[in-house]
Amino acid sequence: MVASCLSIVTLYGGFLHRCISAAGLASQATNIDDQTTMHFWGPTPKTFSPTKPSLILIHGFGPHGVWQWRQQISYFAHKYNLYVPDLVFFGDSATKSPERSEVFQAVCVGKMLERIGVDRYSVVGTSYGGFVAYHLASMWAERVEKVVIASSGVNLRRKDNEELLKRAKHERIEDLMLPANSAQLRTLLSLSVFRRPYTPDFLLNDFLEKLYSENRKEKMELLKGLTLGRDDKVNITPLKQEVLVVWGDHDQIFLLEKAYELKKCLGEKARLEIINKTSHVPQLERARQFNKIINNFLCGLS
Repeated sequence: MVASCLSIVTLYGGFLHRCISAAGLASQATNIDDQTTMHFWGPTPKTFSPTKPSLILIHGFGPHGVWQWRQQISYFAHKYNLYVPDLVFFGDSATKSPERSEVFQAVCVGKMLERIGVDRYSVVGTSYGGFVAYHLASMWAERVEKVVIASSGVNLRRKDNEELLKRAKHERIEDLMLPANSAQLRTLLSLSVFRRPYTPDFLLNDFLEKLYSENRKEKMELLKGLTLGRDDKVNITPLKQEVLVVWGDHDQIFLLEKAYELKKCLGEKARLEIINKTSHVPQLERARQFNKIINNFLCGLS
């Protein structure tokens, strides 16, 4: 009876918003053109500091930005002017444009930052957000200072998706990345988290209803619109910026071998950090170590 009446996800969402507000960020939105609105969490006029560098956190596929970055927001907000955008069709970001690629997502984030007056910044992207971060750094090389790509197979090949589906025992990538029932969500969690606590079905169903039910059609189009992973060869070039690649040693979405290959693909300015006993979300599984690694890289301490 309690499980059916009380939404733990809703309660935790309220807690998240209080944590983010306490860190000095506020919910904001801007129209980047006549078709697209970008929602983001960013500093208020009172908490913005012209002496702080700017840092952008780009979420992966799944729950929108703040759900994936809470412990990073709490850690980095006092050191940086921090911006956490919702990618298009996640959270309150939306577009009337037919574009659905990760390149389009990068254009939207870049235009959003231009619109709100953020001229120079570093960027951290996880999973799908790493795809976006890569293109953002490539297209706005004069604005992006440093790049962190976490748990993100930017060097994706077609066979990698095929092998992922075999591990998941699914036929379609959307059944994995956009779960529609508790069994599919359990499969996603089994591939994404190293140590998986038991989660009852009522809680999984609460997650599905609150975090996976909106814009499903458009999110399926985003998966089909990916430009990466269409071919049997890697279609990326080195970035001009210093790049840090961060990976969990037990990642089952993008296997660890992809991390070593990605480091080589990104050139001499790329380095790799592996976080032990984590899978696809090291920023959640070992947040303190993840934050320290990122901070040292951004500050030039490693």
